[in-house]
Amino acid sequence: MSENSVFRFGPATGVGSMPGGDAREAAKTVVGSFEDFPYLPELPARGPGADMIGRTAGMLVELYARVEPSGWRIGDRPGRDTKRARSWLGEDLDAFEEFTQGYEGPLKVQAVGPWTLAAALELRNGEVALSDPGACRDLAGSLAEGLRIHLEEVARRVPGAQVVLQLDEPSLMAVLRGHVKSASGYRTHRAVDRQHIEATLRDVIGVHGDGPVVVHSCASDVPFALLRRAGAAAISFDFSLLTERDDDAIGEAVESGTRLFTGVVPGTDGPLSDPAGSVMGVRTLWRRLGLNPGLLTEAVTVTPSCGLAGASPDYARTALAHCARAARSLADNPE
Repeated sequence: MSENSVFRFGPATGVGSMPGGDAREAAKTVVGSFEDFPYLPELPARGPGADMIGRTAGMLVELYARVEPSGWRIGDRPGRDTKRARSWLGEDLDAFEEFTQGYEGPLKVQAVGPWTLAAALELRNGEVALSDPGACRDLAGSLAEGLRIHLEEVARRVPGAQVVLQLDEPSLMAVLRGHVKSASGYRTHRAVDRQHIEATLRDVIGVHGDGPVVVHSCASDVPFALLRRAGAAAISFDFSLLTERDDDAIGEAVESGTRLFTGVVPGTDGPLSDPAGSVMGVRTLWRRLGLNPGLLTEAVTVTPSCGLAGASPDYARTALAHCARAARSLADNPE
Protein backbone atom coordinates (compact mmCIF):
# COMPACT_ATOMS: atom_id res chain seq x y z
CA MET A 1 0.00 0.00 0.00
CA SER A 2 1.21 3.51 -0.65
CA GLU A 3 0.71 4.58 2.98
CA ASN A 4 2.98 1.94 4.50
CA SER A 5 5.87 4.37 4.83
CA VAL A 6 3.65 6.51 7.07
CA PHE A 7 2.09 3.69 9.08
CA ARG A 8 4.17 2.60 12.06
CA PHE A 9 4.18 -1.15 12.70
CA GLY A 10 5.31 -2.34 16.12
CA PRO A 11 8.75 -3.92 16.59
CA ALA A 12 7.36 -7.33 17.64
CA THR A 13 4.07 -9.23 17.67
CA GLY A 14 2.65 -12.75 17.50
CA VAL A 15 1.30 -14.75 14.59
CA GLY A 16 -2.17 -15.65 15.83
CA SER A 17 -2.87 -18.85 17.72
CA MET A 18 -2.26 -19.47 21.42
CA PRO A 19 -2.60 -22.63 23.54
CA GLY A 20 -5.52 -23.28 25.86
CA GLY A 21 -9.12 -22.12 25.78
CA ASP A 22 -9.34 -19.11 28.11
CA ALA A 23 -9.98 -15.98 26.02
CA ARG A 24 -9.31 -13.55 28.89
CA GLU A 25 -6.03 -15.20 29.83
CA ALA A 26 -4.86 -15.21 26.20
CA ALA A 27 -5.81 -11.55 25.68
CA LYS A 28 -4.09 -10.54 28.92
CA THR A 29 -0.91 -12.40 27.91
CA VAL A 30 -0.80 -10.94 24.40
CA VAL A 31 -1.52 -7.35 25.38
CA GLY A 32 0.96 -7.58 28.26
CA SER A 33 3.66 -8.96 25.96
CA PHE A 34 3.22 -6.47 23.11
CA GLU A 35 2.24 -3.10 24.52
CA ASP A 36 2.86 -1.44 21.14
CA PHE A 37 1.55 -4.13 18.72
CA PRO A 38 -0.98 -6.54 20.28
CA TYR A 39 -2.95 -9.03 18.21
CA LEU A 40 -6.31 -10.77 18.62
CA PRO A 41 -5.48 -14.30 19.91
CA GLU A 42 -6.96 -17.43 18.35
CA LEU A 43 -7.59 -20.49 20.55
CA PRO A 44 -8.05 -23.55 18.30
CA ALA A 45 -7.85 -25.99 21.24
CA ARG A 46 -11.51 -25.18 21.95
CA GLY A 47 -12.45 -27.29 18.92
CA PRO A 48 -14.21 -26.87 15.56
CA GLY A 49 -15.12 -23.25 14.96
CA ALA A 50 -12.11 -22.01 16.91
CA ASP A 51 -9.71 -23.57 14.39
CA MET A 52 -8.24 -21.36 11.68
CA ILE A 53 -10.58 -22.49 8.88
CA GLY A 54 -13.72 -22.63 11.01
CA ARG A 55 -13.09 -19.22 12.55
CA THR A 56 -12.82 -17.57 9.13
CA ALA A 57 -15.75 -19.61 7.76
CA GLY A 58 -17.82 -18.05 10.54
CA MET A 59 -17.01 -14.59 9.13
CA LEU A 60 -18.34 -15.36 5.64
CA VAL A 61 -21.38 -13.45 4.40
CA GLU A 62 -24.25 -15.45 2.82
CA LEU A 63 -22.08 -18.58 2.78
CA TYR A 64 -22.11 -21.05 5.65
CA ALA A 65 -20.01 -24.03 6.58
CA ARG A 66 -20.49 -27.07 8.78
CA VAL A 67 -18.16 -29.74 10.07
CA GLU A 68 -18.14 -33.10 8.25
CA PRO A 69 -15.84 -36.07 9.00
CA SER A 70 -13.60 -34.91 6.12
CA GLY A 71 -13.46 -31.26 7.21
CA TRP A 72 -15.43 -28.04 6.74
CA ARG A 73 -18.11 -28.11 4.03
CA ILE A 74 -20.17 -25.26 2.57
CA GLY A 75 -23.91 -25.63 3.28
CA ASP A 76 -27.17 -23.77 2.70
CA ARG A 77 -27.85 -22.21 6.07
CA PRO A 78 -26.08 -21.32 9.31
CA GLY A 79 -26.00 -24.33 11.64
CA ARG A 80 -24.55 -24.93 15.06
CA ASP A 81 -20.97 -24.94 13.76
CA THR A 82 -21.34 -21.46 12.25
CA LYS A 83 -23.02 -20.20 15.42
CA ARG A 84 -20.29 -21.68 17.58
CA ALA A 85 -17.54 -20.07 15.46
CA ARG A 86 -19.23 -16.68 15.70
CA SER A 87 -19.83 -17.06 19.43
CA TRP A 88 -16.17 -17.81 20.10
CA LEU A 89 -15.03 -14.90 17.97
CA GLY A 90 -17.38 -12.65 19.95
CA GLU A 91 -15.95 -14.00 23.20
CA ASP A 92 -12.42 -13.32 21.97
CA LEU A 93 -13.34 -9.77 20.94
CA ASP A 94 -14.96 -9.10 24.32
CA ALA A 95 -11.81 -10.19 26.15
CA PHE A 96 -9.53 -8.28 23.79
CA GLU A 97 -11.62 -5.12 24.15
CA GLU A 98 -11.37 -5.40 27.94
CA PHE A 99 -7.57 -5.45 27.91
CA THR A 100 -7.09 -2.79 25.19
CA GLN A 101 -9.14 -0.02 26.83
CA GLY A 102 -7.58 3.30 25.81
CA TYR A 103 -5.04 1.64 23.51
CA GLU A 104 -3.74 3.70 20.61
CA GLY A 105 -1.44 2.27 17.96
CA PRO A 106 -1.17 -0.71 15.62
CA LEU A 107 -3.28 -3.76 16.45
CA LYS A 108 -3.45 -6.95 14.39
CA VAL A 109 -6.30 -9.33 13.56
CA GLN A 110 -5.99 -12.52 11.51
CA ALA A 111 -8.15 -14.43 9.03
CA VAL A 112 -7.50 -17.14 6.45
CA GLY A 113 -6.81 -15.78 2.96
CA PRO A 114 -8.95 -16.65 -0.07
CA TRP A 115 -6.70 -19.34 -1.56
CA THR A 116 -6.05 -21.32 1.60
CA LEU A 117 -9.78 -21.11 2.30
CA ALA A 118 -10.56 -22.38 -1.22
CA ALA A 119 -8.12 -25.25 -0.71
CA ALA A 120 -9.78 -26.25 2.59
CA LEU A 121 -13.54 -25.66 2.32
CA GLU A 122 -15.43 -28.47 0.59
CA LEU A 123 -18.34 -28.13 -1.80
CA ARG A 124 -21.40 -30.40 -1.60
CA ASN A 125 -19.69 -33.00 -3.82
CA GLY A 126 -16.82 -33.33 -1.36
CA GLU A 127 -14.25 -31.61 -3.57
CA VAL A 128 -12.68 -28.41 -2.28
CA ALA A 129 -13.88 -25.04 -3.60
CA LEU A 130 -10.56 -24.76 -5.47
CA SER A 131 -11.95 -27.26 -8.00
CA ASP A 132 -14.62 -24.78 -9.17
CA PRO A 133 -13.61 -21.29 -10.42
CA GLY A 134 -17.12 -19.96 -9.77
CA ALA A 135 -17.02 -21.23 -6.19
CA CYS A 136 -13.60 -19.60 -5.69
CA ARG A 137 -14.98 -16.29 -6.93
CA ASP A 138 -18.04 -16.47 -4.65
CA LEU A 139 -15.89 -17.47 -1.70
CA ALA A 140 -13.47 -14.56 -2.20
CA GLY A 141 -16.38 -12.12 -2.46
CA SER A 142 -18.04 -13.49 0.67
CA LEU A 143 -14.73 -13.37 2.55
CA ALA A 144 -14.08 -9.76 1.50
CA GLU A 145 -17.48 -8.65 2.77
CA GLY A 146 -17.07 -10.61 6.01
CA LEU A 147 -13.65 -9.07 6.61
CA ARG A 148 -15.04 -5.58 6.02
CA ILE A 149 -17.64 -6.17 8.76
CA HIS A 150 -15.05 -7.70 11.10
CA LEU A 151 -12.61 -4.81 10.65
CA GLU A 152 -15.35 -2.29 11.35
CA GLU A 153 -16.25 -4.18 14.52
CA VAL A 154 -12.66 -4.19 15.76
CA ALA A 155 -12.29 -0.47 15.00
CA ARG A 156 -15.49 0.24 16.93
CA ARG A 157 -14.33 -1.76 19.96
CA VAL A 158 -10.81 -0.28 20.04
CA PRO A 159 -11.32 3.18 18.53
CA GLY A 160 -7.73 4.35 19.04
CA ALA A 161 -6.25 1.40 17.14
CA GLN A 162 -4.76 1.38 13.68
CA VAL A 163 -6.02 -2.04 12.62
CA VAL A 164 -3.66 -4.33 10.69
CA LEU A 165 -5.25 -7.24 8.82
CA GLN A 166 -3.23 -10.45 8.51
CA LEU A 167 -4.27 -12.96 5.85
CA ASP A 168 -3.00 -16.48 6.58
CA GLU A 169 -2.06 -18.27 3.35
CA PRO A 170 -0.15 -21.45 4.25
CA SER A 171 -1.60 -23.30 1.21
CA LEU A 172 -0.77 -20.59 -1.31
CA MET A 173 2.27 -22.33 -2.81
CA ALA A 174 0.37 -25.63 -3.06
CA VAL A 175 -2.36 -23.80 -5.00
CA LEU A 176 0.23 -22.14 -7.25
CA ARG A 177 1.99 -25.44 -7.97
CA GLY A 178 -1.06 -27.67 -8.36
CA HIS A 179 -0.26 -29.69 -5.24
CA VAL A 180 -3.70 -29.55 -3.54
CA LYS A 181 -5.06 -33.11 -3.44
CA SER A 182 -8.51 -34.11 -4.67
CA ALA A 183 -11.07 -35.74 -2.36
CA SER A 184 -9.94 -39.20 -3.49
CA GLY A 185 -6.30 -38.39 -2.80
CA TYR A 186 -5.28 -39.98 -6.12
CA ARG A 187 -4.86 -36.77 -8.07
CA THR A 188 -4.27 -33.07 -7.50
CA HIS A 189 -6.19 -30.01 -8.56
CA ARG A 190 -4.80 -28.03 -11.46
CA ALA A 191 -2.49 -25.13 -10.62
CA VAL A 192 -4.25 -21.76 -10.61
CA ASP A 193 -2.90 -19.05 -12.91
CA ARG A 194 -0.56 -16.68 -11.04
CA GLN A 195 -2.25 -13.57 -12.38
CA HIS A 196 -5.64 -14.82 -11.20
CA ILE A 197 -4.22 -15.61 -7.76
CA GLU A 198 -2.69 -12.15 -7.58
CA ALA A 199 -5.89 -10.41 -8.72
CA THR A 200 -8.02 -12.26 -6.15
CA LEU A 201 -5.59 -11.43 -3.37
CA ARG A 202 -5.58 -7.80 -4.49
CA ASP A 203 -9.37 -7.67 -4.28
CA VAL A 204 -9.43 -9.12 -0.76
CA ILE A 205 -6.52 -6.95 0.41
CA GLY A 206 -8.33 -3.93 -1.01
CA VAL A 207 -11.20 -4.41 1.44
CA HIS A 208 -9.04 -2.77 4.11
CA GLY A 209 -8.82 0.46 2.13
CA ASP A 210 -5.76 2.42 3.25
CA GLY A 211 -5.19 0.06 6.17
CA PRO A 212 -2.12 -2.19 6.04
CA VAL A 213 -2.43 -5.89 5.22
CA VAL A 214 0.20 -8.50 6.06
CA VAL A 215 0.16 -11.89 4.36
CA HIS A 216 1.49 -14.75 6.46
CA SER A 217 2.80 -18.13 5.35
CA CYS A 218 4.95 -20.48 7.39
CA ALA A 219 5.53 -22.68 4.31
CA SER A 220 8.73 -22.57 2.26
CA ASP A 221 9.18 -20.56 -0.96
CA VAL A 222 6.95 -17.63 0.01
CA PRO A 223 6.15 -15.74 -3.24
CA PHE A 224 7.39 -12.33 -2.06
CA ALA A 225 7.10 -10.57 -5.43
CA LEU A 226 3.55 -11.80 -6.08
CA LEU A 227 2.39 -10.70 -2.63
CA ARG A 228 3.97 -7.27 -3.06
CA ARG A 229 2.22 -6.79 -6.41
CA ALA A 230 -1.07 -7.85 -4.81
CA GLY A 231 -0.74 -4.98 -2.35
CA ALA A 232 0.63 -6.58 0.83
CA ALA A 233 2.21 -3.94 3.05
CA ALA A 234 4.06 -6.65 4.96
CA ILE A 235 4.95 -10.33 4.55
CA SER A 236 5.17 -12.73 7.49
CA PHE A 237 7.23 -15.93 7.22
CA ASP A 238 9.26 -18.59 9.02
CA PHE A 239 12.78 -17.17 8.84
CA SER A 240 14.37 -20.62 9.21
CA LEU A 241 12.90 -21.70 5.83
CA LEU A 242 14.62 -18.93 3.84
CA THR A 243 17.35 -19.87 1.41
CA GLU A 244 19.73 -17.69 -0.57
CA ARG A 245 17.33 -18.11 -3.50
CA ASP A 246 15.07 -15.69 -1.63
CA ASP A 247 17.72 -12.97 -1.31
CA ASP A 248 16.81 -10.92 -4.38
CA ALA A 249 13.08 -11.00 -3.59
CA ILE A 250 13.70 -9.93 0.00
CA GLY A 251 16.06 -7.15 -1.03
CA GLU A 252 13.49 -5.83 -3.49
CA ALA A 253 10.77 -6.04 -0.84
CA VAL A 254 12.79 -4.03 1.69
CA GLU A 255 13.77 -1.41 -0.87
CA SER A 256 10.13 -1.00 -1.94
CA GLY A 257 9.05 -0.36 1.67
CA THR A 258 7.47 -3.76 2.35
CA ARG A 259 7.73 -4.74 6.02
CA LEU A 260 9.16 -8.15 6.93
CA PHE A 261 7.60 -10.08 9.80
CA THR A 262 10.52 -12.39 10.54
CA GLY A 263 9.52 -15.57 12.38
CA VAL A 264 12.71 -16.22 14.33
CA VAL A 265 11.41 -17.69 17.63
CA PRO A 266 10.34 -21.39 17.48
CA GLY A 267 6.60 -21.95 17.77
CA THR A 268 6.84 -25.11 19.90
CA ASP A 269 8.55 -25.84 23.20
CA GLY A 270 12.31 -25.96 23.18
CA PRO A 271 15.37 -24.11 24.40
CA LEU A 272 15.68 -20.48 23.33
CA SER A 273 18.94 -18.69 22.61
CA ASP A 274 19.60 -15.27 24.05
CA PRO A 275 17.52 -12.52 22.36
CA ALA A 276 20.50 -11.25 20.33
CA GLY A 277 21.12 -14.78 19.06
CA SER A 278 17.53 -15.10 17.87
CA VAL A 279 17.97 -12.17 15.46
CA MET A 280 21.55 -12.93 14.45
CA GLY A 281 20.31 -14.47 11.20
CA VAL A 282 18.42 -11.28 10.37
CA ARG A 283 21.58 -9.21 10.83
CA THR A 284 23.53 -11.71 8.70
CA LEU A 285 20.91 -11.47 5.93
CA TRP A 286 21.13 -7.68 6.04
CA ARG A 287 24.89 -7.75 5.61
CA ARG A 288 24.65 -10.31 2.80
CA LEU A 289 22.18 -8.09 0.94
CA GLY A 290 24.26 -4.98 1.54
CA LEU A 291 21.33 -3.22 3.20
CA ASN A 292 21.72 -0.27 5.56
CA PRO A 293 21.62 -1.54 9.19
CA GLY A 294 19.70 1.60 10.07
CA LEU A 295 16.80 0.23 8.05
CA LEU A 296 16.38 -2.82 10.29
CA THR A 297 13.91 -1.34 12.75
CA GLU A 298 12.05 0.36 9.88
CA ALA A 299 11.74 -2.91 7.96
CA VAL A 300 11.50 -5.75 10.49
CA THR A 301 8.90 -6.92 13.02
CA VAL A 302 10.00 -9.92 15.12
CA THR A 303 7.52 -12.80 15.57
CA PRO A 304 7.42 -16.49 16.41
CA SER A 305 7.99 -18.75 13.38
CA CYS A 306 4.30 -19.71 13.32
CA GLY A 307 1.30 -19.87 15.63
CA LEU A 308 1.73 -21.08 19.22
CA ALA A 309 -1.26 -23.44 19.43
CA GLY A 310 1.06 -26.44 19.79
CA ALA A 311 3.12 -24.89 22.58
CA SER A 312 2.65 -25.19 26.33
CA PRO A 313 1.13 -22.10 28.01
CA ASP A 314 4.41 -21.38 29.83
CA TYR A 315 6.44 -21.62 26.64
CA ALA A 316 3.96 -19.44 24.74
CA ARG A 317 4.32 -16.66 27.32
CA THR A 318 8.10 -17.02 27.24
CA ALA A 319 8.21 -16.98 23.42
CA LEU A 320 6.17 -13.78 23.17
CA ALA A 321 8.34 -12.03 25.74
CA HIS A 322 11.41 -13.32 23.91
CA CYS A 323 10.17 -11.77 20.63
CA ALA A 324 9.86 -8.39 22.33
CA ARG A 325 13.39 -8.65 23.79
CA ALA A 326 14.85 -9.82 20.47
CA ALA A 327 13.31 -6.80 18.74
CA ARG A 328 14.89 -4.50 21.33
CA SER A 329 18.24 -6.18 20.70
CA LEU A 330 17.85 -5.52 16.98
CA ALA A 331 17.06 -1.85 17.63
CA ASP A 332 19.90 -1.37 20.13
CA ASN A 333 22.56 -3.16 18.05
CA PRO A 334 21.53 -3.15 14.37
CA GLU A 335 25.02 -4.12 13.27
